[in-house]
Amino acid sequence: MITGVTGQVARPLAISLARDNDVVGAARFTDGTARQELEAAGVRCVPVDLVAGDVAGLPGDADFVLHFAVAKTNDWEIDLAANSGGLAALMEHHREAAAFLHCSTTGVYRPEGHRVFAEDGPLGDNHGVWPFLRTYSICKIAAEATARWGAQRFALPTTIARLSVPYGDGGGWPAIHLHMMLSGSAVPVHTDAPSVYHPIHQDDIAAMVPRLLGAASVPATTVNWGGSEAVSIEEWCGYLAGLTGIEARFEPTVHTIDSVQIDTTRMHALIGPTTVPWREGMRRMAEARYPDKVR
Repeated sequence: MITGVTGQVARPLAISLARDNDVVGAARFTDGTARQELEAAGVRCVPVDLVAGDVAGLPGDADFVLHFAVAKTNDWEIDLAANSGGLAALMEHHREAAAFLHCSTTGVYRPEGHRVFAEDGPLGDNHGVWPFLRTYSICKIAAEATARWGAQRFALPTTIARLSVPYGDGGGWPAIHLHMMLSGSAVPVHTDAPSVYHPIHQDDIAAMVPRLLGAASVPATTVNWGGSEAVSIEEWCGYLAGLTGIEARFEPTVHTIDSVQIDTTRMHALIGPTTVPWREGMRRMAEARYPDKVR
């Protein structure tokens, strides 16, 4: 059972898993095209309302639950209700599952320059600097607390995976940067350069999910989840510029998120390293999205 199944991360994951598994996908399904693609791939789609905690339509006998849904309306009441209350309802409904994966974000870490964040690092409002995501980091922190509570309350083995920068043929932050560059726009980067993250390709996400489920425990296991290679925005934009023959221009500002480099020690011990080199993955992304632009 996969929530947020119409999203950038969960959609290709569900399609991949449906080749060998009975997959139920949950979302609001406001995008009819996405639902048609999922159903054509063998995913059984079930509408849910996490704001209201309405998950009754989901089968209660799922072996594994992958929770990728996130509310980002910028309305505090709605987003807290969906991201925390909806998660509690979901864990209660699936309390007999063998394992529960809650996808969190490295955006829960409090910005501290170029600190490399281990899982016990300080938490804070990373994304509040972006007006369009002012609820995001705080709601993700609240959701982690809910997932820990649910794991112990229902004796439900749980993994909380703090995802860095996902990308692939379906898009992602690097794809947004490439679109900006092709449109002649400058890419915002933090003044405390370089802006370092751990981009992870959708193929590695799919490959690592079974291992993340295998690491689920009570109390919940918390682990950073990103590409094994640390890469800056400046570096990946420069590479994409070389692929397309366009200029990479940057706009240093304090009105964007800080660098979030993660310690991958626990990730490597639990689920191993990623296998898609970032240059290969980003070339594939660029070729899939702009085949006429890549040299």
